[in-house]
Amino acid sequence: MHPILRDPRRLALYLATWAVLGVLFASLVAVTRQVSLSAAAAVVIPLLVVDGLICLSAWWLVRGTGGYSMLELTNRTMSASMQASAVWVGLSTPWMVLMSKSGVLPLQTGEILVGAAAVFIVGVPLYGVSMGIHYLARVVESAREAERRVLESQVATREAQLRALRAQLNPHFLFNSLNSISSLVGNDPEGARRMCESLGDFLRRTLALGARESVTLEEELSLVERYFAIERVRFGERLGVEQIIERGAEKCLVPPLLLQPLVENAVKHGIAERIEGGTVKIAAAVNEGALKLTVENEVDEDSGARPGQGVGLENVRRRLDVVSARDARLDTSRENGAFRVTLTLPARPAPADAEVTHG
Repeated sequence: MHPILRDPRRLALYLATWAVLGVLFASLVAVTRQVSLSAAAAVVIPLLVVDGLICLSAWWLVRGTGGYSMLELTNRTMSASMQASAVWVGLSTPWMVLMSKSGVLPLQTGEILVGAAAVFIVGVPLYGVSMGIHYLARVVESAREAERRVLESQVATREAQLRALRAQLNPHFLFNSLNSISSLVGNDPEGARRMCESLGDFLRRTLALGARESVTLEEELSLVERYFAIERVRFGERLGVEQIIERGAEKCLVPPLLLQPLVENAVKHGIAERIEGGTVKIAAAVNEGALKLTVENEVDEDSGARPGQGVGLENVRRRLDVVSARDARLDTSRENGAFRVTLTLPARPAPADAEVTHG
């Protein structure tokens, strides 16, 4: 249905516009024929209102003309305008005859014929203008539709990327954890059992958080604690953890499973490479609307980068690009025997009634 016909207020405004146009034509008729304005208005205004309704048919005519050339559009517009004017003449003539016989505006037969010819001549450009306006509206509507489809495609692509990246994280961690359990089975069966239980708890928690679009930093840190519990079975006293979480930062929203690959990197490529082990330091602070997360670990100065070392960092970097490309970044530095990863992303406090799951 035509958008104007769907909205009574738009229809009333549209017909009122045609009525005003009718007043202008009525004034012209009153001056040229030396009749009263009221008599001319009684005849002309209804005719213009009827033409306004006829002009709405252009909305259906312009649909499906996307592949037409300019010449074809011009021919189609001219043909439609002449046909619409003919219809207007067919409706106007009986009205003029009725007004003449009723004495509102007495007209001779010749004057009625002249009036019908004038209606046809005026009707062609009026309908042509209507076609032009509807063509323009159609172009704008098509542009908006194309923009909407592009946005939908971008959203679908982002969701697919997020699902793919999440799918990469769990197998990466599972591979490392199962290797750890395998190494404990022979020497420390009890440790292997505890690690299996911790791994099950961690995976259950990971699935729960990973299904959400965002989690609070507090929930993410709770998940990281479970990860450290698994690794402590393997590293014992060699693995130390320090957390400095400034007040309020723990309530900020972050993408789920954002810290886990970073602490996994810190343990695998930092602590595990040192005979004496080391400490993983996690810090979080909010400053000027930005949440800054830092994961730092000691490194063996004599060891270089190994294949696969940047997988976790690259996953996190790509996730930040997908989630918030313009407002988030990941920086790394290595100095004074420490490797530091700094995440900066918009500080988005969780709603007061947001569900926070710790179990």
